[in-house]
Amino acid sequence: MSGRRIVMFNQVSADGFFSDPEGGLDWVVSDPEIHARAVESMPQTDTILFGRHTYEQFASFWPNALKNLDAAGPHGADKRDPAFAAMAHWLNDTKKLVFSTSLTRADWHNTEVVPELDPKAVAQLKQKPGKDLLIFGSGSLVSQLSEHGLIDEYRFVVCPVLLGEGRTLLGDLPNRVSLQLVEAKPFRTGNVMLTYRRADRS
Repeated sequence: MSGRRIVMFNQVSADGFFSDPEGGLDWVVSDPEIHARAVESMPQTDTILFGRHTYEQFASFWPNALKNLDAAGPHGADKRDPAFAAMAHWLNDTKKLVFSTSLTRADWHNTEVVPELDPKAVAQLKQKPGKDLLIFGSGSLVSQLSEHGLIDEYRFVVCPVLLGEGRTLLGDLPNRVSLQLVEAKPFRTGNVMLTYRRADRS
């Protein structure tokens, strides 16, 4: 397969929600082993894609994430874990594209606002020289890119919790997408990372 890949990473509950009804993520099970794997994969990516809501969440925390190391990080993560510091530096330094029709400026370092999600432009971006593009959160963006066949790999961390209700990651996806399992990796916390690629990319 030529060109760059778009890879999605999201945490979901065992009953398939990626946030509670209010958008909260306090149920996510922090996992040092997954954090370490994330650090190992950083050199494979040079661009992060965001929708507006997830971008604003990240931009409100990560620029100052390494201040007050005694405070807990996202999902109870230990800020003194070397993987946390590595993630903070990487997120702050890496190029970020935020797709939004309402956001007019982005103050987080190395961020560009893209006012329209044009599938052809994203496909062209994938063909430019560079490394993989990674999506965190951003359910609407994930749905739209999936609809147009632009996401190559899906990485779900299934947390050992049942929410009962909440928001689904791909609630707006109009078409069925067949996936091929690449890896199913359980962790001591009870989290399981499921990695899929689109079946038409195998």
